Amino acid sequence: MSYHNNNYSRRQFLANSSLGLLAFAGMPGLLSAMEGMQAMPKMMPNKADPNFKPDVEIELFCKTSSIPILMGNPTKVLQYTAKLLQGPKETLTELPGSYLGPLIRLQKGQKVRIHLHNGLSEATVTHWHGLHVPAKMDGHPLYTIDPGEVLVYEFEVLNRAGMSIYHPHPHEATATQVYHGLAGAILINDEEEAALELPAGNYEIPIVIQDRLFDSENQLIYSRGMRDRMTGFYGDRILVNGLADFAIDVESRAYRLRVLNGSTARIYKLAWDDGTAVTVIGVDGGLLEKPETKPYVMLAPGERIDVWADFSGRNEGSQLVMRSLPFSGVLPRMGRMMHTSSLPVGSDYPIFTARVTKKVSDSPKLPSTLSKINWYKLSDTANPNKPIPISISEGHMAMLLNGRPYAYNDVQDIERIPVNTIQLMEIFHAHGSGHGGQTAGNGQDGGHSGMGGMGMRHGGGMGGMGGGGMGMMMAMAHPIHLHGQQFQIVSRSIDAGENDGYASVREGFIENGLKDTVLVMPGEKVRIIKPFQDFKGLFMFHCHNLEHEDMGMMRDFSVE
Repeated sequence: MSYHNNNYSRRQFLANSSLGLLAFAGMPGLLSAMEGMQAMPKMMPNKADPNFKPDVEIELFCKTSSIPILMGNPTKVLQYTAKLLQGPKETLTELPGSYLGPLIRLQKGQKVRIHLHNGLSEATVTHWHGLHVPAKMDGHPLYTIDPGEVLVYEFEVLNRAGMSIYHPHPHEATATQVYHGLAGAILINDEEEAALELPAGNYEIPIVIQDRLFDSENQLIYSRGMRDRMTGFYGDRILVNGLADFAIDVESRAYRLRVLNGSTARIYKLAWDDGTAVTVIGVDGGLLEKPETKPYVMLAPGERIDVWADFSGRNEGSQLVMRSLPFSGVLPRMGRMMHTSSLPVGSDYPIFTARVTKKVSDSPKLPSTLSKINWYKLSDTANPNKPIPISISEGHMAMLLNGRPYAYNDVQDIERIPVNTIQLMEIFHAHGSGHGGQTAGNGQDGGHSGMGGMGMRHGGGMGGMGGGGMGMMMAMAHPIHLHGQQFQIVSRSIDAGENDGYASVREGFIENGLKDTVLVMPGEKVRIIKPFQDFKGLFMFHCHNLEHEDMGMMRDFSVE
């Protein structure tokens, strides 16, 4: 059984369509750049190093399965399963009745060996989203393994406490493999977190939110055509931990909810239905320094939040519903017409229900201080006056970063990073002018925040549609994920008048923690400081709208 989406060469697809020819006509240099792109080489699967002494050893299997999700027929899925060979017994926790992979719990400082077995009918590789590991262990598409092969990962857990993700990362097939079930969560613990005595055991609950579309036989429907890929694919059923109509039974006390947006494209605006503030104690890269309360929290694909949910004082039999509230401004003007889901993005719908089933008197108190983060200053960066650009541009069948689609061995000068440096970076929308990849330089000749050498000039016109106009019509929100170490957000700014929906989301961003994925709204510019320490090699950055990633909105940083 294969779920591959028949993603034959993007160049063939574009060149054989009238829209593709139009896109090529409007992007001078892109066709010639694609002519010179090298195919992804096939690497020999990594084997176990006899000198590496693991504290934890796991066999991780990718396989096909059938799982009851809705009433009636079971649903065919792809699934991670695991077997613990060595390590603490709490390392693996199955999610009952779920197609999601087991929860993997690790400790900072542990040495980990994972044997990935490909039991699928197509190639795959697993990425440890959020973990700081060597390039060879990161799950780059270079290391994709064929059916029947085994890939061995070996790394030390260098991360502070936090929630990470494991999911496939094969080139042009990430979205379809994730959508059909291949995903799981990793919880890292450390001494700083342990000292807080936060809710644990039955009082710490993973909440993995995904949207899916089913046919009349309860089988998954995915990507019915190009319109589903341009805006991202949206289902009409919300699943939590792989289950429909999810509910948790709680006591009248504090809980810790580890929330992950595991959707391929859907963005959520999370809020409690009775107006209770959402108390956030952590984000992608672990605990905040102090708790933050928000009326709602925006959560894009790949992002995580750590929520302190206190049900103290609530009566037995009462309930609290986590909803996604109305918002706008994340889909392009053209995309709003293309978006046909019966559960529209930005509409109001429930996510899960918490039901108070037991009244108790004891509850832990929310700590006023959570952790200490060693913040970088602008003066710590190697380039305080020349941010490394990450420019986003969209067009018909073209999703680009820094003016180019993904290709192996296509690193531009601006994408080469000296190892053991701290870099200032700027993520922004190029508004359809992004054909400058072929002239990429090092940003030495000024221009917009260090992108002067990139040829980012208005009038280039994505798809030849007349300057920035088409780019603005196509502009949409993109969750940008950078592999490797987490980064800190320095600033967010938005051009006045470029996004009339921004006011509906702006209070939902949390900027005081460490991140590896950041939602960049249309017209928005986000500056970050990111370390590139310890490891040389290729580390990807891409849109975590997985349909966009598979369409080419992905690049490599070469850390040298």
